[in-house]
Amino acid sequence: MGRSMVATLLTALAISPVAPIHANLDTKPVHEFKLGKKDFLLDGKPLQIISGEMHPARIPAVYWRHRIQMAKAMGCNTIAAYLFWNYLEPQPEKFDFKSENRDVAKFIRICQEEGMWVILRPGPYVCGEWELGGIPPYLLRIPDIKLRCMDPRYTQAVDRYIGQVARRVKPLLLANGGPILMVQVENEYGSYGNDRTYMEWLRKTWVKHGVAGPFYTADGPTEYMLEAGSLPGAAVGLDSGGRLGDWDLAERMNPGVPVFSSETYPGWLTHWGENWASASTEGISEEVKFLLDNRKSFNLYVVHGGTNFGFTAGANSGGKGYEPDVTSYDYDAPIGEQGNTTPKYTALRELIQRYRSTPIPAVPAAIPAITIPPIPMERLTSVWDNLPAPKLSPQPKPFEAYGQDYGFRLYRTRLVGHHYGRLSIKDLHDYATVFLDGKYIGKLDRRLGESTITIPGNGNPKPTLDILTEGMGRINFADALIDHKGITDRVTLNGMTLMTWESYGLPMESAWVEKLKSSNANDRPGQFFRGEFALAEPADTFLDLSAYTKGVVWVNGHNLGRFWEIGPQKRLYCPAPFLLKGKNEVRVFDLHQLAAKPIQGWPTLK
Repeated sequence: MGRSMVATLLTALAISPVAPIHANLDTKPVHEFKLGKKDFLLDGKPLQIISGEMHPARIPAVYWRHRIQMAKAMGCNTIAAYLFWNYLEPQPEKFDFKSENRDVAKFIRICQEEGMWVILRPGPYVCGEWELGGIPPYLLRIPDIKLRCMDPRYTQAVDRYIGQVARRVKPLLLANGGPILMVQVENEYGSYGNDRTYMEWLRKTWVKHGVAGPFYTADGPTEYMLEAGSLPGAAVGLDSGGRLGDWDLAERMNPGVPVFSSETYPGWLTHWGENWASASTEGISEEVKFLLDNRKSFNLYVVHGGTNFGFTAGANSGGKGYEPDVTSYDYDAPIGEQGNTTPKYTALRELIQRYRSTPIPAVPAAIPAITIPPIPMERLTSVWDNLPAPKLSPQPKPFEAYGQDYGFRLYRTRLVGHHYGRLSIKDLHDYATVFLDGKYIGKLDRRLGESTITIPGNGNPKPTLDILTEGMGRINFADALIDHKGITDRVTLNGMTLMTWESYGLPMESAWVEKLKSSNANDRPGQFFRGEFALAEPADTFLDLSAYTKGVVWVNGHNLGRFWEIGPQKRLYCPAPFLLKGKNEVRVFDLHQLAAKPIQGWPTLK
């Protein structure tokens, strides 16, 4: 088929922009979306979905519209969006659909106002390089809980979550005049388990709460994944669908429903200690051209990544062991972390335009970004001067056993019997600094498989051992999801199990960090630093933490995320909504650093 004929046909398949439709339950639905035997059908005609994925939780709410407009101006007609359960229900039965960037219904309405369809990916599990794949870590307080299966303690919590989400998205379904075309049942289940009863239960639970579909599943294009993860009657998503053979396999495994590439990857994720992930513009252009030439629907994962603010970044556990994700979710995506265009964006925009008979909308104006001169910093206080009341236990327990989900925790004991020798932590999740009578001994890093350290003798007959642990991202993919934090088993010295522990919770919540007062900072690692800077006008910036070692940074009470000298990320995104006209404050907690060093702001990530 010639190029001009392809372009004409694809235009007929509804690549053109979507007219805004306002949900109104009192009127007849404006559109009808169905799963045909081969095609997605909009008002009875084939619809080619060209979707760009972005996650409202990773984007400041004031920038939602800009990012959606950017995707539209690249040629997308649909937005796919993960919802993160643990972001919306951080504690049992305490839901938050309003604060910061959690108003998911508003995000969906903005998509509709901008003339975009929506594919909803609400979990309960999503992966997404997000903490525990979106599952709330409070569930790990149940010692023997099983996730993503018919464990009644898990399904009860899932049912509660689905009910809350359904209340908010039901008015926004296409059948009710909204923009939501499809809802994903579960994400890449074939990479994890084979509980077919669970998968069907999830679909029925959505229906019970008033969301009747259409539904889809998403799995890798392998026979075993599709057998375990797909559902009869649900559309089949392929992660990814880059070859015709993948589509043939999916059609054989689950016939009679449409197949689409639910995750076509223009970029990739990055772990701490790696080089920045980079995917070529030529590679993604070739794959998108294949999808357009063959009239296949697809979703770009991701068109815009955003940021893992706070403690939300997840981790993987593959052949290299524990692999925590960096704070940035730039993902080498077409739209950069700050919402900027990239060569990949321009190439895909030009490519998609060739398949359309009408012009793609103009690219929105760029969001301003600024340089901030070096910010003088000073030591504020230390973690040692701000310890809460301890919890007592015969042996150390993980964070979750104390009701703590994120941050840091100090474990303390007196050494009796053995006073020095080979200390072993079984098992450390994920990083620790070790002290004897207040003197720094060294660090242990789960990422490197480090679990032992030599404790020197100091002549004290009952020395105090302190182990300050950091819980980094919980594993978000495959079979290691049960990822407790802190000391998850026990500690031995020369083979002797150490007993009688005090444990101090340090979740580093923003409100607590804001209330820290200056003290005669204890001269040992574990310091807080503080600085002030003035702005004539707030604008986006990236704070450069390359002069610091490992820790967390807050600006005006907003947790920007983790930094680490091992890189590759040295600059943390600080969006304009976090900044003030006039005086601003930055606070840094560093596990190792003793000396205050200036921090500078730059207009770009790299």
